Amino acid sequence: MSENLIELLTQEKLYPIIRCSDPDEAIEVGRAMIKGGVKILEVNIESTELYKAVQELSKEAYVCAGSIITSLQAQMALDCGAVMFSSPIFQMSLVKISKNKRVPFIAGVSTANEAYSAWKSRVPLTKLFPTTALGGVAYITDILRQMPFLNLMPTGNIKLDEVIGYIKAGAKCVGVGRDLYADFTPAEITERVKYTLSDIKDFTSWKNN
Repeated sequence: MSENLIELLTQEKLYPIIRCSDPDEAIEVGRAMIKGGVKILEVNIESTELYKAVQELSKEAYVCAGSIITSLQAQMALDCGAVMFSSPIFQMSLVKISKNKRVPFIAGVSTANEAYSAWKSRVPLTKLFPTTALGGVAYITDILRQMPFLNLMPTGNIKLDEVIGYIKAGAKCVGVGRDLYADFTPAEITERVKYTLSDIKDFTSWKNN
């Protein structure tokens, strides 16, 4: 199951990240994304109220609980239906709970050394954050030039029109947050998701031919 979810995510390429303080808003945004074709999305757990969004959206898609720092948070997310969890940091306690529960853990890293340490710990996908502030496409290109075996997902203020550039640079998938949904209606969010997924599909089809 774990391997299949990571494989699905790397096939989809787009990794939507929902950061809302209101769980009902998070549910509305998530449903609009799912309507657009999203199969996997992340809900940032900014407060315990957001577990409600995890519980509801997990009935319709695969949900990753984001911003997980402690083992207790991870367990609560899994109890609410999350099938993955991610963190802004890399720590072994979360690696252990991932292995014990047999669910994927997406570790957050900022440096090449941290990314390599996560890979050595068999973390299946590493979130490079905050990518834009660290140098954007050039930064991920430099890391992968030295260690092309790393499975990196850039996140952090990435715009929709930058997604293909990161994929070209070697990113396994790309995390996009507010640029995907902020200040847009549910219908507009759905269309933005559809357009981006179609753009990614066209690029990957062209690349493989």
